[in-house]
Amino acid sequence: SSKEELYKTAKEIYNYIDIFRCGVWKARTSPNDFNGSGDITLNWLYNISKELNLPVAIEIGTPEHVEKALKKNIRFFWIGARTTVNPFYVHELCEALKGEEVEIWIKNPIHPDLKTWIGAIERFKKMGLNNLKAIHRGFFPYYATKYRNNPEWKLIKKFQEIMPKMDVICDPSHIAGNIKLLESISRKAIKKGFSGLMIEAHCSPRNALSDARQQVNPKQLKK
Repeated sequence: SSKEELYKTAKEIYNYIDIFRCGVWKARTSPNDFNGSGDITLNWLYNISKELNLPVAIEIGTPEHVEKALKKNIRFFWIGARTTVNPFYVHELCEALKGEEVEIWIKNPIHPDLKTWIGAIERFKKMGLNNLKAIHRGFFPYYATKYRNNPEWKLIKKFQEIMPKMDVICDPSHIAGNIKLLESISRKAIKKGFSGLMIEAHCSPRNALSDARQQVNPKQLKK
């Protein structure tokens, strides 16, 4: 995304969101795909956050990401599905965040493995980082379904039973993979007692450099 698109999107949605979630470095399957605009984005987000009085959340995958983000006063972080599965990565991030006043959101692993997900959460707790939320972004489908990632609601219910005090945010954009299913997934998540929704939006979805099919425009987000 360009600086202009980022500002335009933020200005059009900041009145009805709690936190502006934005990718700086993007973990992509192929190195040829758009990998995010990188370090320069942190300056853009710092200015947006200050100007609109809007907290910003980004994905972190390395201690270096943490260091750079903290310098720009970013205090909300999420751990991506690919990072959650690796205890070494999670441990390094725990070390980098230790003692910081931050909120961390941990995405479920790509494959339906509750032990790995809970293990990552426990690692942060062990390091004294207790301001945590879980993100349900769906699970890799082993067979063709209408979803990009299967919601596996029964598995999430089990997770909520094991960790009843953990807030769970639903990411209907990643579950759906297209905007047609967003509303039904969002309603279901709210009905099931989820604490919030993480929805992808863009001022001009057709021009989005990643996941364009699952992004809504600001008017649709407001609705």
